[in-house]
Amino acid sequence: MEGFFDLIKDLWAFLNERKKYWLVPLVITLVLLGTLIVLTQGSVIAPFIYTLF
Repeated sequence: MEGFFDLIKDLWAFLNERKKYWLVPLVITLVLLGTLIVLTQGSVIAPFIYTLF
């Protein structure tokens, strides 16, 4: 879990240093979509996810 927090710290430092704040919504969206795919894999909800795309 410590590695995950290091990744978040590095990502935040990169965004602050390069002033790439427009990437924050993109990263959050990708993380949420990835979480959705992992959590619903092989479940009854899977056919409904395909309709989103």
